[in-house]
Amino acid sequence: MMRTWQITTVTDAARARIALARLAAAYGVPTLERTRLATALSAQLRQCLTKGGTWVLTLNLAGSPAEEGLLHAVVTPSPDACAAGEPPWEVTVPCPEAAHAAEGGSVADDPAALAEALLGADEDTAVVLDKLTEQEDLVAFHREELHQTNQGVLALHAELDAAGRAQREAFAAERSARNEAESARRRLTFLADASAVLTASLNHEEIVRRLPDLLVPEYASSVDVWLFDHEDDKHRSAPHPAAAVVAARTGRPQYAADHPGNLPGVDDQPPSALDPTRPLLCVPLPTRRAPLGVLTLSPPGARWDPDDAVMLIELTRRASIAIDNARRFEHNRDIAETLQRALLTDLPATPGLSLAARYLPATHGLNIGGDWYDAFPQRDGGLITVVGDVTGHGLHAAVMMSQLRTALRAYAVDGDSPGRLLTRLHRFLHHLQPDLYATAVIARFHPDEPTLTWAAAGHPPPVLRLADGSVRVLDAKPGAMLGIPLTQEIADHTVRVAPGSTLALYTDGLVERRAQGIDPGIGRLATALGGFRSGELDADLEGSADRILHPLLSDSERDDDVCLLLCHLRGDAAS
Repeated sequence: MMRTWQITTVTDAARARIALARLAAAYGVPTLERTRLATALSAQLRQCLTKGGTWVLTLNLAGSPAEEGLLHAVVTPSPDACAAGEPPWEVTVPCPEAAHAAEGGSVADDPAALAEALLGADEDTAVVLDKLTEQEDLVAFHREELHQTNQGVLALHAELDAAGRAQREAFAAERSARNEAESARRRLTFLADASAVLTASLNHEEIVRRLPDLLVPEYASSVDVWLFDHEDDKHRSAPHPAAAVVAARTGRPQYAADHPGNLPGVDDQPPSALDPTRPLLCVPLPTRRAPLGVLTLSPPGARWDPDDAVMLIELTRRASIAIDNARRFEHNRDIAETLQRALLTDLPATPGLSLAARYLPATHGLNIGGDWYDAFPQRDGGLITVVGDVTGHGLHAAVMMSQLRTALRAYAVDGDSPGRLLTRLHRFLHHLQPDLYATAVIARFHPDEPTLTWAAAGHPPPVLRLADGSVRVLDAKPGAMLGIPLTQEIADHTVRVAPGSTLALYTDGLVERRAQGIDPGIGRLATALGGFRSGELDADLEGSADRILHPLLSDSERDDDVCLLLCHLRGDAAS
């Protein structure tokens, strides 16, 4: 279906607009679309009237009335108008139904009818306004929802920020706690390691030397140890800081600087006049009786961490204990060595027999007092030579050694053989000191006998160099150690000797090495003894003893004392 209107005046335009609205309503176009269509047509017709001339509005409905169709509106200038050739204006809207289509397009010329038609158009406008109001209410509702949503998002962001700050603070606290724990672990590890280093030595001067090596540069830039009764300190001309004197007098740590130290358990003092710009921590070296001295330290940086200062004070306490123990040990060692040397007898002068003895105390540990040697004549003209080793060390071993030596001399008056003498010493020691043991080897020389008699009890075997230069290890079956809970009769052994022969009696400190045992050392002793000529031994037995000791002890740490007794039968024979 197609309808056409010519439009020249405003009245024509109004009738065309009304006709379009009625047709659109007749074909079921929704009110909103119908109003939008009429408004667009009114705007186009207003432009056409402004241009002037005659315009043609054509409405075309495509599709059957029973089906949904399309309403197509086209505005074109009339062929004889001045605007001919201008492109047409057109618009298309869907039409759901075509009821009453025949009545929809006529518009009367009566003004009353036009007015009624315009009022009808206002109804469509009212519907559109109602729709617009609904949309505005909906927009306002959504705007309020959006505002509330924004408020919720802002609140969520605030909560997230607070949670993030709390998490960062928790991480920082955890990191700080981990750092503090690591620092504490590091201090405890250092304290344990340093304590082990200090207590490993029994030389107080070595302990004092080790302190700066342990503390510089991590915990101190300089370290000074002031020992009150140190021999070197008596001749020092340099004065000590006033804070060190206060620490010595009060027994409390002192901190001297131009600022408070705020160190736990430490008193603050003015800066030292000796070095005002350098902070000093003066810690006394405490003992149960009185302080041994004062440890003075300067910090590795501007000042100490309080926890480091606490650790340094504890390390000083442990160093003081180590120094005190070392001094006690050195005192006891000196007493034992003095007693030991006092108990070692002068060797007797014997016709046809030269004797040379060496005793060397241990250089490590309290290993003095156990080894001994002796040589004395018997009433029948024989000579007893002996080397022994008492288990244990120190004063107790030295005293026990003196008792054994005295008992042996008393028993030897009766003229007993070496085996019999060792048997009696075994009973004596077991009765006197059930928990103390000893080893010994005894050799008896007699000028009228061509033989050497010896016996051993748990002791390294004698080494004999014969006149022809050959060497024998006298390893015949020895007795057990003296003093063990065992009844034993120790046997004698004999060997022929001639002038030019040399017998070596010794203790295990000369030949035994922890990593190798004792047999390689005995072999080295035999080699060294066999390397001499009889003429050398006749001429200088003392020097020969030194030449034996030097190569045998060159690889020894001397953690045990050493005893060597050489017995040389003088003669004209040469090897």
